[in-house]
Amino acid sequence: MSQTIRRKGTTARKVVAAQGTQRKVRQAKAKTGSAFDSAMAWLPFSEEQLHRLFLAAILGGAAVMAWLIASMAGLPTMAGLQLAQVAAQAGFEVKRVEVRGVKNINELKVYEKALAERDRAMPLVDLDALRNELLGLSWVKDARVSRQLPDTLVIDIVERDPHAVLRKADRFVLIDETGHELETVTRKAAAGKLIVSGPGAGQQVVQLGQLLEAAPALKPRVQEAEWIGNRRWNITFKSGQVLALPEGDRESASALVTFARMDGTNRLIGGKATAFDMRAADRVYFRVPPEEGQQLALKAGAVPHTASETEAAVPAAATMKTETEDQ
Repeated sequence: MSQTIRRKGTTARKVVAAQGTQRKVRQAKAKTGSAFDSAMAWLPFSEEQLHRLFLAAILGGAAVMAWLIASMAGLPTMAGLQLAQVAAQAGFEVKRVEVRGVKNINELKVYEKALAERDRAMPLVDLDALRNELLGLSWVKDARVSRQLPDTLVIDIVERDPHAVLRKADRFVLIDETGHELETVTRKAAAGKLIVSGPGAGQQVVQLGQLLEAAPALKPRVQEAEWIGNRRWNITFKSGQVLALPEGDRESASALVTFARMDGTNRLIGGKATAFDMRAADRVYFRVPPEEGQQLALKAGAVPHTASETEAAVPAAATMKTETEDQ
């Protein structure tokens, strides 16, 4: 004889316990979702970009496996291309170029170099080669090229500073403080800038800067410097007057300091003399117009000459001597 065993119905205590369990599950899910959302808010990626990163990671894993297999088979080049192809399919290829630090250079020249990499997979972009190309531009002193994933090349440019204008036989060229040629400019654009001239003057710009620093009070009054015979400088002031300096770094700097001291006492720049010659170690020659020269010679007690210009010799101590010469 069979008997049927009946279970007791669900008690109220069990129902309450089950409901409590379900509530805890819902709360745990809510907390997990809230924590995930908070973490997403802190990340510098959108949800779509994060999905792409996960996809790239998965594809990258597959590419690494393919690369390992290809490398073991002796095909590293094929492995690298495979890896780059996977990266490009994941969106890691050049779509944008960002240029920073450009002020004087033609920005289009920078973009012309960089846009050759457009649509290329990021792993295939040769950053060093691109940087070397940029360094070939006349205005670029230094450059840094970097990848900003997923699709941007960032180029930081350090420009050369224009320092002076080199006067050539047929044109004016803007140069930096080392004499590096930047670009051709018009005569009008050269106005107001220090002009250097003479064969080899571009290679002497650093030395000229050091020379002018010896007499900083004169520096803003210099308009042009001519490198003579590859051995010494003639300085032309904004007044149009010319100062001939001796050979040698120390000698020319000493002469310039002496002239600055004399100018501070007697206001030579802007005066009646048209030129000053300091090539002699112990005296300065002043070239003056004929009328002024005759008066200067008579005042000094010398016999007057009839010449288009007169030179009067004055010791470096700035005491007038009784010496005149026909020119």
